[in-house]
Amino acid sequence: MTKAESKYFNTAKRMDEAFLSLMEKKDFEYITVTEICGKAGVSRSTSYLHYETIGDLLTECIEDMNRQFLLCFRETASEFRRNMESASLEQLFLITPEYLIPYLTYISGHKTVFKVVVEKPRLMQADKTYAALLGDILDQILARHQVPEEDRGYMLSFYIEGTMGIVRRWLASDCSAPVDDIARIMMTVIRR
Repeated sequence: MTKAESKYFNTAKRMDEAFLSLMEKKDFEYITVTEICGKAGVSRSTSYLHYETIGDLLTECIEDMNRQFLLCFRETASEFRRNMESASLEQLFLITPEYLIPYLTYISGHKTVFKVVVEKPRLMQADKTYAALLGDILDQILARHQVPEEDRGYMLSFYIEGTMGIVRRWLASDCSAPVDDIARIMMTVIRR
């Protein structure tokens, strides 16, 4: 990476951090480019080299969070996909502490942004994000469990909406319940 590239990415990172910090204090609609630039220590003209709109900055923050989120797991998504064909059906059940604890811990650690995600799913493109993160994996798992293809979309919707409903309620309480309790509730609701 050249010095110019390093500077470019460092500036983008500072803007991301400034934006997320402001989101902890203000609603998204009231955050201005001027505030982000001031907090990040960059000029408005520099900010427009990185992002055309605050929405673009938000999209990049979401993408970065998704990358960080996937790092919470022992196995990467691509490794999981590769191993799906040879895994036993028992191993293809994702509502276990092994998957839920990192997921819920990550949400708890980033609750400010996740509150925006659940309050404004269209703005945050939550449906696309969860479909991309989970859809192809869950669809393959359902196929391995011999769920008819025409039923899978309904089951994916139920799984994602049900999970998000529990997360939404947990976030509304500022994640006051312990992660283990929320994982236990999810495992109780979504049985094998």
